[in-house]
Amino acid sequence: MVKRSRIVAFFIIVLLCAGVIGGTTDKIVKKINLGLDLQGGFEVLYKVEPAKKGQKIDKAALANTAEALDRRINALGVSEPIIQVEGNNRIRVQLAGVKDQNEARKMLSTQANLTFRDVNDKLMMDGSDLVEGKAKQSFDSNNKPDVELRLKSRQKFHDVTQKILKMAPNNQLVIWMDFQEGKDSYKKEVAKKHPKFLSNPNVNEVFNTDTVQITGNFTVKEAQDLAALLNAGALPVKLHEIYSTSVGASFGQEALKDTVTAGIIGILAIFVFMIGYYRFPGFIAVVSLAIYIFLLLLIYRLIGATLTLPGVAALVLGVGMAVDANIITYERIKEELRVGKTIKSAFKAGYKSSFITIFDANLTTIIAAVILYIFGISSVKGFATTLIISILLSFLTAVYGSKLLLGLWVNSNALKKRPSWFGVKKSAIHDISENIDTHDLKTKFDWYDFVKHRKFFFTLSSVLIIAGFIVLFIFRLNLGIDFTSGTRIEVDAHHPLTQQQIESDLNTLHLKSEDIVFAGNHNEKAIIRIKGSFSGKDKVTEITSYFSHKYGVNPSISSVSPTVGKELAKSAIYALLIAAACIIVYVAFRFEFYMGIASIVALFHDVFFMIAFFSITRLEVDVTFIAAILTIAGYSINDTIVTFDRIRDNLKRKRRIKTEQELKAIVNAGIRQTLGRSVNTVLTVVLTVIALLVFGSESIRNFSIALLVGLITGTYSSIFIAAQVWFQLKKRQLKRNGSIKVEKEKRKWSDEPQV
Repeated sequence: MVKRSRIVAFFIIVLLCAGVIGGTTDKIVKKINLGLDLQGGFEVLYKVEPAKKGQKIDKAALANTAEALDRRINALGVSEPIIQVEGNNRIRVQLAGVKDQNEARKMLSTQANLTFRDVNDKLMMDGSDLVEGKAKQSFDSNNKPDVELRLKSRQKFHDVTQKILKMAPNNQLVIWMDFQEGKDSYKKEVAKKHPKFLSNPNVNEVFNTDTVQITGNFTVKEAQDLAALLNAGALPVKLHEIYSTSVGASFGQEALKDTVTAGIIGILAIFVFMIGYYRFPGFIAVVSLAIYIFLLLLIYRLIGATLTLPGVAALVLGVGMAVDANIITYERIKEELRVGKTIKSAFKAGYKSSFITIFDANLTTIIAAVILYIFGISSVKGFATTLIISILLSFLTAVYGSKLLLGLWVNSNALKKRPSWFGVKKSAIHDISENIDTHDLKTKFDWYDFVKHRKFFFTLSSVLIIAGFIVLFIFRLNLGIDFTSGTRIEVDAHHPLTQQQIESDLNTLHLKSEDIVFAGNHNEKAIIRIKGSFSGKDKVTEITSYFSHKYGVNPSISSVSPTVGKELAKSAIYALLIAAACIIVYVAFRFEFYMGIASIVALFHDVFFMIAFFSITRLEVDVTFIAAILTIAGYSINDTIVTFDRIRDNLKRKRRIKTEQELKAIVNAGIRQTLGRSVNTVLTVVLTVIALLVFGSESIRNFSIALLVGLITGTYSSIFIAAQVWFQLKKRQLKRNGSIKVEKEKRKWSDEPQV
C-alpha cells in the first residue's frame, strides 16, 4: 500500500525550498562581499619599519598602525576594508571596489604630518600641536579652497609668530607636509616643485588665535583629502610596500561574469548527467545540490566572507565534488538491488555501507584545504575557505539531505516494484534465494586483470617520470612573479593589440619587459612581465594613469618583492609536504600503514605529472597552481580511498590470506567494483573544470588546466598505481610471514546517526 502522506511531504519540502531559494537567492547574492578581483580594487602588503632610531616594531606598534590605516580608509569611504596584521612586521590591506586606486594608495602611505619651520629649517611646530579631528576644508577671503586647522595652544602660536616676525625680512613661516629631517632645505625643495611643500606665508603681525588656515593653491578635492589625512593622524611607523595587486574594475566585472557563466554551464551539465544516468535518485541529487548551492551562498552572506575569483572556482568545483557522495551511495544501492534485495532494504544498506567511504574521502580533502588555508596568501585563503565550507556542507546535504528526500519515496512504497527508476534492469537482478553477496557481482571490467598488468603501468609511469625529470631539469618551470618576484601588468584595450604597440608603451614608461603574452579572442589583452618590483605607489600610479588614458581601462598590476617571492615558494613546498604527512597518518590510522604509503606514492605521482606538464607546455606557474596541486592531492586521495575501502571490505570476508592468488583476487575485485563509480565521480568534476576552462575568466585559466591534468592523472593512479603498489607491499609481507592475518576493524563508523 502506497503511503501518499510521505509523497505529499516530499513535494511540500521541495516546494518550500524552491520558494525560499527563488525568493531570497537574488538578495543574498547581491549582499555577498566580493573580492577585489571580482569588482576591482587593490591589495597591498606593507613591511612595517621603525620611523625613528630605537623604535621597536611590536604588537602594539602594529595595532596602532592598523588603526591609523583604518581611519584613513574610512576617510576614503570604502566599505568592507580588510586590514590584517601578518607575522611580526607586516600589514596586509585589501580595498575592494575603491573607485580611485591612485588616491587610495596615496592616502594609505602618505605620512600627512605637518611641520611649521623658519627659513633656516628650524622646527617651530608640528602635527602634535594640532587638535585631533578638527581639520576641515574651507575657503579663504578670495573664495579659494584651503584647510582650516585648530591648534592646541593659542599661546604657542603667539610665541612662534612673534619669533618669525623678528626674523624680518625673511619672516616666512614655511609649511610642509611630511617633511623629513635631513632632506634639502625648503628653498631647494621649492625650486624642484616638491609636492610636499604647501606654502610659505609672510608673518607681518603676531597672531593670538588657535585657528590657522593653510593655503597652497588647492583644489576643493585636494583640500578635503589633506584634511582627511590630518584627521586620520600621522602613521607611527614607516611602511615599505613589498607586494601589491591592483585590479581594474572592468577586469573584475568581466572575471565575475565569465566565471559565473562557466559555473552555471558546469552545474547544468552535472544535473543532466545525474538524471540521465541515475534516474530518480539522480533527480533527488539535483534537488539536494540546489539546496547545497543556496545554503553555501547563505553561509557566505551570514559570516560576512569575501568571495574571490578562486573562491567562485572552488564553489563550482565543490558542486562537482558534492555529487561524489551521491554517486558512491547510489552505486551501493544499485549493487544491493542486483543481489535481489527490496528497494527499502537496498536503500538502507546502501546508505549504511557508503557512509564511512564518504566520510574518509571528504576528511582527506579537508586536510589538504586546511593546510592550504594556513600557508596560502589572501586569494588562496579565499579558495581554501570556500572549499572547506563546500565539503562540510556537501557532506550534510548529500548524506542526510538526499537520504531524507529519497527515504520519503522509498518508505512510501511508491518505488516498491520499480528498480528501473534506480537505473537497474530487471535482467540484472538475481533472485534473493541465490544468496549472492554484493562482492560476488559481476562487473563490466571482469575481463581485465589489473594486477597482472601492473608492471606495464609501473614501467610506463617510471619512464614518464624520468622523462619528466629530464624536461624539468632542462626547461625548469615558467615561474610567475609570485615566486620569482617582479611585476605583472595586464592590459585590456577592447581592440587588437600588437607586440610593437605594447613595446612602444613600455618605452614611454621607461620599462623593459621580460615577456609579453597576448590573450583574448582577438589579442585584445596583453600580459606583461617585468623584472623587479615597484617599491612604492608613484610608479604604479604612473602606469595606471598611462594605460587608463590611452585605452580607457585601468590595467591590473601585481608587484612582488624578492623577499615575498622566496617566502611563497618556501610556503608552497611546506604546504605540500605537511599535507602529504597528515594524509598518510590519517590513511594509515583509518586503514593500514601500507595503504597510507601507497596513497602517498600515488599522490606524488599525480603532483609530479602536473609539474612536468606545466614545464613542457611553458604555462605560467603562479600561486593558484599551488591551490590546484593541494586540491588534486586531496581529490587523488579521495578517489584512492574509495578503492581501498572496497579492498578493505573484501579483506573482511577472510580471516587469513595464504596465497598470492588470494591477494590478487581481492585487489582485482576492489578495483573492478569501484571503477565505474570512480569514472563517474571524476567525470562530474571534470565537467565543471572544463566549463571553467572554456567559459571561465582568463585569470584562472592555468588553474583550470592544472585541475584537469590532475584529475586525469589522479584517476589513472587510483586505478593503475595505488592498489598495485599496495599489492606489491603486501606480497612481500606474505612471502616474509607465510600468511597475512586480516585485522578486523575496531570502530563501527557505519553506525551513523539516522534521519
